[in-house]
Amino acid sequence: MRREAASDRKRGNTLGFWFFTVSVRIFGLSGAYGLLYPVSLYYLLFDRAAVAASMAYVKRRFKQHNFLQRIFDVYRLFVSQGKNLIDRFVAVAGGGDFDVEVLGYERVMNILANSERGIILLTAHIGNWQLVMPSLKKLEKTVYLLMRPEDNHAVKRALKIHDGTDAIRIISSENFLGGVLESMKALNEGSIVSIMGDRTYGHNSTSAAFLGEKVDFPSGAFSIAAAAGCPVIVLLSAKVGKRNYVLDLTNVIEPRYRNREKRQEDIQASVQAFASVLEKYVDRYPFQWFVFRDVWQGNA
Repeated sequence: MRREAASDRKRGNTLGFWFFTVSVRIFGLSGAYGLLYPVSLYYLLFDRAAVAASMAYVKRRFKQHNFLQRIFDVYRLFVSQGKNLIDRFVAVAGGGDFDVEVLGYERVMNILANSERGIILLTAHIGNWQLVMPSLKKLEKTVYLLMRPEDNHAVKRALKIHDGTDAIRIISSENFLGGVLESMKALNEGSIVSIMGDRTYGHNSTSAAFLGEKVDFPSGAFSIAAAAGCPVIVLLSAKVGKRNYVLDLTNVIEPRYRNREKRQEDIQASVQAFASVLEKYVDRYPFQWFVFRDVWQGNA
């Protein structure tokens, strides 16, 4: 089993989660948001690893900003992530509904209706994917999340996954062949497989241009899609209001192998297409990419 590196450890603790949960109950959502500002300042001052990783993104996204502006950009990124986490806690605790606008829903329904295969949803650490994921239940298809075991507990709690009968289920990426066999079976049955596309976690990757430099992105989703003959639909979300999110499903990538000799070239083209979609999204929502890794140095 892959050991968790120091940089992979989840920040925050049970006491902190309890504090914000109680704060929401006492002060409401806006009041809990207000408490984020001193907490985020603490991380800005004392969590050097998080600041350094965030700065790797900020200095490429905001090339015209000076050092002090970039420090404030990192601070805004921390606050933004905090708001997304609080929203997730509120949703899990039943503290009210969030309005999720789904873009591209009709196209996805059309793709599913006209194929016996399923689809791959390729997402990223953009916005609040765990909060918007339940919106996919209206597709009336089982959604399988291909993910690492150490992420399972938090995701199960956020998505209220209890057993194998749920509309959203989990495939471990540490199963035989990285969960590829289970993913192929699900796609052949017409189900949906969701994969995280902006961190490699040591798996197969292909480089693509992102914010002006090369980054290694995982290529497994495109290899699976090409083998299964199904499309990859990019799933990105963004917080656009106090209780409002946008779930974007408008970008569709069709990985296909022209021949054996050009397989790697074909996969690279698909990876670059995803990187371009991600780049446009962080251009529009610069403070909602929460990868917190220096992906340009291969630290993904």
